[in-house]
Amino acid sequence: MCIMESETDNFPSVAECCYTSHYCEENVWKLCELISQRKNNCLDSCYCIFVSNDSKITPLWHQKIGSGDDFFVAWDYHVFLVVKNQPVISVFDFDTTLGFPVSFRNYIEKAIGFEVNMVPKYKRLFRVIPASEYLKYFSSDRRHMKNANGEWIKPPPPYEPIQSNESKYNLDEFISMKLDEGPGKVMDLEGFIKFFQEP
Repeated sequence: MCIMESETDNFPSVAECCYTSHYCEENVWKLCELISQRKNNCLDSCYCIFVSNDSKITPLWHQKIGSGDDFFVAWDYHVFLVVKNQPVISVFDFDTTLGFPVSFRNYIEKAIGFEVNMVPKYKRLFRVIPASEYLKYFSSDRRHMKNANGEWIKPPPPYEPIQSNESKYNLDEFISMKLDEGPGKVMDLEGFIKFFQEP
């Protein structure tokens, strides 16, 4: 249980966080690191979420680089943090226009959206990973952000790449939505909502 005066007390503000555009997996890792350094039990209530699908075309709305009135974008994958702190569940997404944090309900309705009329290949899957596990095991040497000539597709963060003791690069394991492989648990949208809304 996260011990806080309110649902987002003791969590870093966006101004305190390290953010690099197009490096969502590292932004969330750095956020988890900040949370873990604070003297409370909040990390136990935090989950890192990778959202993607087999087609690597992942519709999301209300994203800062999105277009149109609803700021639509199709990422290959995206990463955000959910704090499962009843009665208010919060989402920390550095790339959303909805706020930092935003309520889980508002994020689902406006950023994720529902899939009633969605083409099957665009339906999203969610890899839900305890934040402590993500901090311990995630590694990336940023190879996925270089082109065939070794040039950066997008400028990298100013700090050294995040490396665990086990691997220099395991990002693909987190992005993969294979049900029986990788860290955490993979869920469809219905299971994802149920996981966080039930006590």
